[in-house]
Amino acid sequence: MKCLHHEIIQRMKKISPKLWLPVLACLLSANLLAEDNTISQKEQDWFANPPATVETRGDVPYLKPARAEKLDLYLPKNRPLGILSPAVILIHGGAWTKGDKRQAREIEIGTTLAENGFVAASVNYDLTPNGKYPANLKDCKNAVRFLRTNSKMYGVDPDKIAVLGGSAGGHLALMVGYTGDDPSLAPQNPYPGVSDKVGAVVDMYGVSDIPNRKKTDAEGTPGELIGINELIQLMFGDAEAAKVASPINHISSQTPPTIILQGKKDKSVDRDQSISLHESLQKAGVQTQIILLEKAGHSFSFKYANAKNKKPLERDNGSDVIAFLKKALGVI
Repeated sequence: MKCLHHEIIQRMKKISPKLWLPVLACLLSANLLAEDNTISQKEQDWFANPPATVETRGDVPYLKPARAEKLDLYLPKNRPLGILSPAVILIHGGAWTKGDKRQAREIEIGTTLAENGFVAASVNYDLTPNGKYPANLKDCKNAVRFLRTNSKMYGVDPDKIAVLGGSAGGHLALMVGYTGDDPSLAPQNPYPGVSDKVGAVVDMYGVSDIPNRKKTDAEGTPGELIGINELIQLMFGDAEAAKVASPINHISSQTPPTIILQGKKDKSVDRDQSISLHESLQKAGVQTQIILLEKAGHSFSFKYANAKNKKPLERDNGSDVIAFLKKALGVI
């Protein structure tokens, strides 16, 4: 697949220097370079038939009426009247160009959160050429604003909202958390003036330092730098723009508490991305925790190495994440 990407990109460049980026963007959005975005019937059934203690609501609008992207809600059932729950925004992965809010990983995570008293909102964001960074980030920030605006409707404590993402979604989750209320990244609508700050971040094998991503061997051991390849250039721009879009460069003493989950066998996002992020957070005095899984690769959920076939992970990380979120958000 990597060779195919390179060959297509080189051919596009020969067509016209001014046209190859837009053409490649169209190819990506049409999934000619990406995996199928469709959701299996099994996943649809899992979402429609949650455990008895969880309620699901699908395809809730959260952006402007003309936008096709929606979010799915996972709500704790039978909450006492007037009780406000902490909430977590879930951001799916897929190389910023594919993926869906209702994939098995998001269902397992959203259900686990709701079973433990959280409202979870799994979001779809723009994956078209118009959705390249920072448009995709602004959609995710709008999900935070949506929950805050509709906190009474969904029984959410507006002061206790966190964000979680995996892979490319991990990058976006980190950027949501580390650039809260940044005016240069603020969505103009549909919630002007509403804060997009969050109180905690869960990063699952996300890209934290775009220019310093590394190639890996068959065992996931990091090696030489990848650099700013064509696909990264398409999404973020040149090296300086990629640096600005890297969460690790937005860390300060005010950064929200962050828990990081990373597999040592990950061949898609090298483990040094997570290790360097954790070390930078420690240096800044930010509350942080890293869980390095010896046998895990990429795209795991809380308890599954592969959520679609329910292949178990070497350990269930759900309780660690729940405990971290409760402490960071001040949940009694």
